[in-house]
Amino acid sequence: MESRGWGGFATGGLVAGAVLWSLATTDVELSRLFSAGPRIGDFLARMFPPDPSVMTEIINGSAETLRIAILGTLGAVLLSGPLGVLASETMAPPVVHRPVRTALALIRAIPLILVAMLMVGAVGLGPLPGIIAVAIHATGMLAKFYAEAIDGVARGPIAALESAGAGPLARLRYAIWPQMAPVIARDTIFRFELNLRESLILGIVGAGGIGFYIQTYVRSFQYEKAASVTLAVIAMVLAIEAFNVALRRRFS
Repeated sequence: MESRGWGGFATGGLVAGAVLWSLATTDVELSRLFSAGPRIGDFLARMFPPDPSVMTEIINGSAETLRIAILGTLGAVLLSGPLGVLASETMAPPVVHRPVRTALALIRAIPLILVAMLMVGAVGLGPLPGIIAVAIHATGMLAKFYAEAIDGVARGPIAALESAGAGPLARLRYAIWPQMAPVIARDTIFRFELNLRESLILGIVGAGGIGFYIQTYVRSFQYEKAASVTLAVIAMVLAIEAFNVALRRRFS
């Protein structure tokens, strides 16, 4: 108990030290924040009233963003299935699952916007680089979640099938999948929501979606149109959030 107490004290000290170091070495001036209020207010004032004349662009951009999120998530699921099995300690030996887990960690470490920029340079502008970027980036997280779902199931049914001579695929199908299916559904729904949110900014680098219109209108000082697109983005995110909550309740 004493060692745990010292461990907690040391952890708290490290966290407090990190916070103090960050505050002391960062150029943070509250006066600058307070003086920014009038400028922020002026910027927001230019955005009202929103311009409804861009409804066609909003509909097209929103549909493209939704397609990027759907197809990107589908690609991530198809990639994460086999990679999750290979990254699982239950299904794969250390010589396999350790390198796969390392590769997935490297994928997660690369920012989505950088992947999108690389894909734009490789395949050109439009939704295709956005779909590829979302699929690759999401795979790093989903495959890890799938592997953890496999490793978190009860061992009893697996051992029973092993004693009966069942192979890895049979164990996965009859002992592991029934236990992990609700977790997989929850994690996939969560990742789709995250993919949609991330797809909103891909237009900034030319990877399609409604973010392209936000960038265009802000750069051309058409703030009323940018406000209309921003409100559409907020409405889309809230709608997807409500949809995902309903799905999570269905699978819980």
